[in-house]
Amino acid sequence: MSKPEPRSRCFLVYAVAPEAMSARDANELLNAYIGEKGRGQIVSHDHFVGKPHGGFAVFEVRDEIEEATLADPGPLEGWEITSRPLTFSLTAVGFVAQADFTLRNYGGTSLADLEAAEQSRKRFWWQKPKHRRG
Repeated sequence: MSKPEPRSRCFLVYAVAPEAMSARDANELLNAYIGEKGRGQIVSHDHFVGKPHGGFAVFEVRDEIEEATLADPGPLEGWEITSRPLTFSLTAVGFVAQADFTLRNYGGTSLADLEAAEQSRKRFWWQKPKHRRG
């Protein structure tokens, strides 16, 4: 009998800060939350512009312990937090593959094509050499 495959799935966490919290404090707390170990592998995150402050994160959760830790708000105590498992993103690689699939099949393009066509802008942090892939 073969050993069962490890269970894994990506979860989207949507977190809204309390109304009175500043954007800076909300950003710092979300970064603290995603930086804490035990919730699974952080895959992606971003912060909301304007109100409500907060953001989202995607974690690859590999077992019941990580899933339980994901449910613990930690530094986001008092926030509105929703966590949902994703259908096709079973791993971090699967999440990136799903983004690529969506670009190609629904957007009619690819990340490589978008990168080649994108104009250089100072505020596009991902264009800076220290952030480039490879």
